[in-house]
Parts: sequence; C-alpha cells; structure tokens
Amino acid sequence: MKNLLVKNSILSAVLFVSSMSMVHAQALSSAQVDSVVNKTLATFNVPGIAVGIVKDGKLIHAKGYGLRSIKGTAKVDEHTLFGIASNSKAFTAAALGMLVDEHKITWDTRVTDVIPDFKMQESYVTQEMTIRDLITHRSGLGLGAGDLMIWPDSSSVTKSQLIHNLRYLKPTSSFRSQYDYDNLMFIVAGDIVTRVSGMSYEDFIESRIMKPLGMTETADSWYRLKSKKNIIDGHAPVGDKLFTVGLSFTEVGNAAGGIYSNITDMSKWVIAQINEGKYGENLEKSLFSKEVHKEMWTPQTLMKGSSPYNTHFSSYGLGWFLSDVNGYLQASHTGGLAGIVTQVTIIPELKLGIIVLTNQQSGAAFTAITNSIKDSYFGIKGKDRIKQYNDSRLASEKKAKEITDKVWADIAVQQKAAKGKVALAGVEGTYNDPWFGKVTIAEKNGGLYYTSANAPKLQGKMYFYKGNTFIVKWNERSLDADAYVTFSLDHDAKPNGYKLEAISPLTDFSFDFQDLDFKRVND
Repeated sequence: MKNLLVKNSILSAVLFVSSMSMVHAQALSSAQVDSVVNKTLATFNVPGIAVGIVKDGKLIHAKGYGLRSIKGTAKVDEHTLFGIASNSKAFTAAALGMLVDEHKITWDTRVTDVIPDFKMQESYVTQEMTIRDLITHRSGLGLGAGDLMIWPDSSSVTKSQLIHNLRYLKPTSSFRSQYDYDNLMFIVAGDIVTRVSGMSYEDFIESRIMKPLGMTETADSWYRLKSKKNIIDGHAPVGDKLFTVGLSFTEVGNAAGGIYSNITDMSKWVIAQINEGKYGENLEKSLFSKEVHKEMWTPQTLMKGSSPYNTHFSSYGLGWFLSDVNGYLQASHTGGLAGIVTQVTIIPELKLGIIVLTNQQSGAAFTAITNSIKDSYFGIKGKDRIKQYNDSRLASEKKAKEITDKVWADIAVQQKAAKGKVALAGVEGTYNDPWFGKVTIAEKNGGLYYTSANAPKLQGKMYFYKGNTFIVKWNERSLDADAYVTFSLDHDAKPNGYKLEAISPLTDFSFDFQDLDFKRVND
C-alpha cells in the first residue's frame, strides 16, 4: 500500500507538472505580443508603448513600440524612459522595509515619533498614525485628498508646507475603516526615510535600491536623470486630437510617484521582488529580508473591486495591490501622470512579471496588454481583451461627452439671454483655501478670469451657468477637468466664498476639488 501511494503521488506530481507545463507552453510568443501591442497602439491612439515580460528570473521579452513623441520620429525601445508614477510607491515601501530590517523603525512606529510636527485634523489620528498607516490608504482622508498641492503642475508648495497643511484636510471616513487612495501619506513616508536614514529620500532610493540592482538608467525624478536623450513625451487627447503635455508632478511628490525608468531597469526590480528581495549572480545579496517582503505582500487594507478573473479578495499591502487571480496571488500596481500611465504585475507562483509603460493616459491600453499576456499563462482562450476594454472606454467617454456637451449648450443659451450683462454681481475678488492657497477672480477682456496662485495650470475663463454657479474652463485643455464654481452668499446676497466640482465623470481624482472650501479675503 505504501509503495502504491508513493507511486500514485509521483504520478500525480508528474501529471500536475505536465499540466502546468502545457499551460505555460501556451504563453504568447514574442510575435504574438507584438501583434497585441501594435493593435493596442492603434485602438487606443497611443503613440508609444514599452513591454517587458520576466519569466523564471529572466527578461524574456523587452521591446518598444511606436514613437517616443508625436513631435518626432524617434522610436520607443527597451531603454526608453517613462515616468512610472505610482509604481514608485513600492520603492518607498521597500525603503521603509530596509530601515525596519536595520531596527531603526518598525512598521508600527508612530509618525509623530519621527516627525513631531505631523498633525492631522483629528487629534486621535495624529497620535495613532503609524508608518504602516501611511502606506496603506486608510488614513480616513477622501480619495486623492490634497493632491492639488502637488498636481497638476509645478505647484510652489514645499514638503514642509504640505505636511503642515494636512491638518486642514477633513476626513471623510473613520481612521482605518476603509480604503481611499492617498498620495500625500506616501510623501510623509518619504520624509520618514529622510529623517531616519540621514540622507535625502532620493539619494536613499538611488544608492540603496537602484544602484545595487544595476538600474543605471533610472532616477528618482525627471530632474535627476543623467540623460534625457531617450525619453518620452506624455500625450493626452483633446477631442479627436492628441497633444503633448508637460510635467505634472512636483519633486515634492517623488515618494508617491517621481521615478523615471525603462523596461530594462524595471525588469531588475521585478526579478528582485519575485526573489523576495534577493539579487546578484547567485542571489547571494538581499535588499531586504524575506520577512519584510512577506509583510509588504500581506493584505493590510481590504478593497472593493471587480476583476475579469476568478478573484475572491482585493486588498492593498505595503506599496502593492494584492489579489487572487485565477487561483494565483497577484501583486501589482499602476501609475498615472498627465499623459503617462504604467502598470507592473507580478504572479510570484509562476515567477512571472509583466511591465507595460505607455505615453498616453489611457489605462485601458495597458490593461488590455497585461491581461492578454496573463490569459496566455493561465490557459484562457477566446478573450479579446482589447475589444473588451475599448468598448468600456468608448461607453464611458460617450457618457462623459453627453454631460459636458449639455453644460456648454446651457451656457450658450444663458449667454444669449444675458446679452452681455453680469448674471451674478460682485464675484470678483481674492479667495483663499487654507491648504490650497489663494485664487483671484477678476475681470479680463470683458469676462471673468480665474487664476490660482500656487497652481499655474489652474487658470482660465469663467462662464455664467445657472443661479449662483459659474463654469471655469481651464486654458490647459488636456486637463479634462473643467469645473462648476458654486458661490455661497452672505445676508446681503453678495458672494463670500465658493466650492468647486468637476463636470466630467472622467476627471482624474487628483483634481480633488471637493476638498476645497474657498472664503473671500477681505482686502
């Protein structure tokens, strides 16, 4: 009986390995990946994409497609640099993990023990906030709260000002009760790295992580790149046309999304992650311990979510999204800047990593590519992921266009009826929000004009809409963030403040207009 059991076990193991090998044998060939990516370029109007596939410790596919910029003819290749945006968050988590390994902090060290002037609006949260809380999106602040201090352009807000301004942000949920994506807490986490290590966050990431891994072409921000000869322009659609866009993230935000890298270098990072922090010719060196790596890939904050795969849980770990897909653990992250979106996906049990970098802000494009590659490793056939995500994209864009078209049609009617008269008198003046700063609304060229002191891109002409509401139309049309400006009135019916709300449902959540509450400044 014992021998029979052994033989049956061996046979079962052989059949299992054989079955797994058959699944792996179905993986897309490089030519098939080429076909998927080229179709994606055309379908989603993306100028350039770079794709890397890591399997069993090797970079088996590394290739660029299309153009670095519509302004030229230079091609994307495996060395072309992209902003990886929020994929930088895993580097911040790793840096903290290295300091945990060195016993300089723990994941549950209180933030105020390191940054004494750290303060949230609620005293309990201030006292109890830990390093773990900073990087798990459960602070109680709303989605993208405070992002306008670092987005969409070269805001003048410094890191110390940003940390100070946290006290003005109103929570939308109880501390640790739910998931809401938060960039600012990662910036605070980066400051923890600086204060504990005694070196700048950027120097720590480059010297302690990038240099050991041989990520020689990568830097912690666009400003720190050694060479910009092979780098993309970001692109955004405005109507039916595509335009290049400039930088959209300040250096203050590096710990949340500053890194610029390429397929060649990012593959080294992914391989180290699959190897639980080990690297080197014989994996004789380690960035961080196996225990720290396990903690980073352990669910911390539960999430709601949907998936095209048989997924039972979705969560956020420490710098990584974690879920089960088709029976496997998946660690992944996405990143988005103006005109740039990226995705890193790891299936550790398959020793599989997929890196997709794009220079247009269509998240549907990288998802279609990643899931097409995943399908092949899972043995899933007959799914047209490009069509699936394009149909969803077109439906969302149609709905958004219907909303914005109606608003502008209503404005045209109002302007015709007003015959040049000001609909709501006395709105001109200076207004202030305690964390965002001052805004001026003034007469310019026969109309009202909106100017933000700390965010140069947030300026544009204002149009009367209805009642006490105007519309601000930003000069930078690629923002896709035109907003309602609804004024509050005092007892004499004079405007004394206002709130903003995005018109389009597709406006990026980092335009956190809902968190602003402007009050008139009495000169």
